[in-house]
Amino acid sequence: MNAQIKTSEVLIVGAGLSGLVLATQLVNKGIDVRVIEASSRSGGRMLSVASTNKSIDAAYFDMGPSWVWPGQPLIENLLKTMHIDCFEQYSTGNLVYEDERGLVRRDYNYSTMGGSLRIDGGMQLITNRLKESLPDSTVLESHRLVNVKTSSDKIIASVETGQSTIQFQANKIVFCVPPRLAATSIVFEPGLPADVMQSLKLIPTWMAGHGKLTAVYGTPFWRDMGLSGDGISRQGPLMEIHDSSPKNLMCGALFGFVGLPAHSAERESSVLIEGAIKQLERLFGPQAANPVDVFFQDWALEPLTATQEDALSGGHPNYGLTANITALKTRGIYFSSTEASSHSGGFIEGALEAAINTAQLIVADLD
Repeated sequence: MNAQIKTSEVLIVGAGLSGLVLATQLVNKGIDVRVIEASSRSGGRMLSVASTNKSIDAAYFDMGPSWVWPGQPLIENLLKTMHIDCFEQYSTGNLVYEDERGLVRRDYNYSTMGGSLRIDGGMQLITNRLKESLPDSTVLESHRLVNVKTSSDKIIASVETGQSTIQFQANKIVFCVPPRLAATSIVFEPGLPADVMQSLKLIPTWMAGHGKLTAVYGTPFWRDMGLSGDGISRQGPLMEIHDSSPKNLMCGALFGFVGLPAHSAERESSVLIEGAIKQLERLFGPQAANPVDVFFQDWALEPLTATQEDALSGGHPNYGLTANITALKTRGIYFSSTEASSHSGGFIEGALEAAINTAQLIVADLD
């Protein structure tokens, strides 16, 4: 394998939202930055897929985060700066409820996500534009970090690209990936203290055990039935359903969170899709039986997102970094992802908060 060495003041691991915002913040301060991303695409858990149907070309559907909320100033400011438009989650009409016996009711005048906002063009539009705003060759995709060596004056990171192993030398390294993933997939030399490793592994990766299915239709026909597209089911395989139609209504779409255990046989893609379409037909009628497109994203099977421990995650954890993790900055090591935010952890706002706070720390430490 060919050995190469690249240098930068700061090496950022992960080109998701937090990593790209952090890179932007540091570049704007005149700091030399490289961002390495193990995947072949940037965006991380912000994933928007395009329809394959030519009649609805250019429609995008979010398979990761779907919503932002009023009163979140960081994402509000970022969207305004990038001239990205929001629109309100559709919530007019009744919710469909399916009980444990399969009894379906369509008379609940209740909205589960009313007031939330969606991105016109899909969430990944945000990370795409952030990447485009950075200098050429700042973001390096298909670059997987495998080893980090720290010393008193420098950090050497070994990165695999498929064709070669590259070494990056930096003053600081920032992990903009889930802390648990960094702890289980990267070798540190010298090794991180046992208590630090334990603290990192105890931080659940947000939504990593979830799967999400989107069914696309020619029109949002449920709206004509007086339904909002919201659904709650005690049978499954989808436990919570929402209208995910694009703003211009060139088509209609419903998405649902999968309620089956991660790695279960029932969650195998073809079985899951068949069961989900039958469920949508039960809940929304015969028109739901024939989608023009179906997308299924199982985050629990994504090795660059989830660990085995994440399959058991549930609820909304109390996020933030412990003191022993933040103390790693004396070795030039920082963590910045939505899980690092103590105020908005798990949300898009949390990813931005972590990035901005980390940028401030690094700027101060480099002075």
